[in-house]
Amino acid sequence: MKPLLVATAVLFLGTSAAAGQSYPVKPIRLIVPSAPGGTPDIQARIIANELGRQLGQQVVVDNRGGASGIIGYELIAKSGSDGYTLGYASFTFITNALTYSKLPYDSGRDFEPIIRQVSGTNILTVTPALPVRSTRELLELARAQPGKLSYGSPGGGASQQLSLELLKSITGTQISQVYYKAIQQAIMDTIAGQIQVVCDNAPSILPHVQSGRLRPIGVTGLKRIPAASDIPTIAEQGFPGYEMAPSSGYVFPARTPRELVLRMNAELNKALKSPLFAEKVAPAGFTITGGTPEEFAEHLRRESQKWGAVIRAAGIKAD
Repeated sequence: MKPLLVATAVLFLGTSAAAGQSYPVKPIRLIVPSAPGGTPDIQARIIANELGRQLGQQVVVDNRGGASGIIGYELIAKSGSDGYTLGYASFTFITNALTYSKLPYDSGRDFEPIIRQVSGTNILTVTPALPVRSTRELLELARAQPGKLSYGSPGGGASQQLSLELLKSITGTQISQVYYKAIQQAIMDTIAGQIQVVCDNAPSILPHVQSGRLRPIGVTGLKRIPAASDIPTIAEQGFPGYEMAPSSGYVFPARTPRELVLRMNAELNKALKSPLFAEKVAPAGFTITGGTPEEFAEHLRRESQKWGAVIRAAGIKAD
């Protein structure tokens, strides 16, 4: 290598290392691609507070909801790669690339995975008027009355939809889908008996289960929920291999320096051990994961493969 190039390389490495050691020197923006008040927002704000305390700089949550998170993900992708824009990646980070024919970003090239935060779970429920009390009984009724049962979901590859489509693909059962703009309306129609089945994430649907307005017949994750430990998992009811555990994590824009990715990974691993975070997420069935950037990248790859197959088989499209 020529002397000038050697000197330049040494200078670059020295500057880069120094930047990593002094980081952060100003507030960090955390973009959450969903509206305030939901589960992603609540979790992100706890982590933002922990990071702010650890780093000595404010971490400001910036909610950018709409279009299945596309608005927020595009903003993350097009932000600077200096470590001062952090992005929250929910389950739609995986499914958008599988259901939309065109996106304003490339989920494989425009982001640097940092860490997986949690794996969640959904609860499969039925209207109380339906004479079933387990997942197996639901499927037996569906086979006995083909085309009679329906479930509600927002479509577009949402975890509520894929929970049912995975079950249908494993068992060869037909349960018709009714599309709703919002899962809350599907829940109300299931309570009223206008449709028979609805599946939603545990924090959202548990109040309806606990009040008796919906009957739970299965948990989509591999573990029971501490807040409702009497609800068996779908897998333990005779469907081994069944699992829907929508995950979330954090990403940087692509080309963020490696040392900043590793620094943020270490800080996030520490923040995820916060007692307040555990207290908020564990009862609703979330499993705190953490780990390395490589582990999160591999998780994203595996989930894309798994749900890509289900989405193609069901012919699901978001546009």
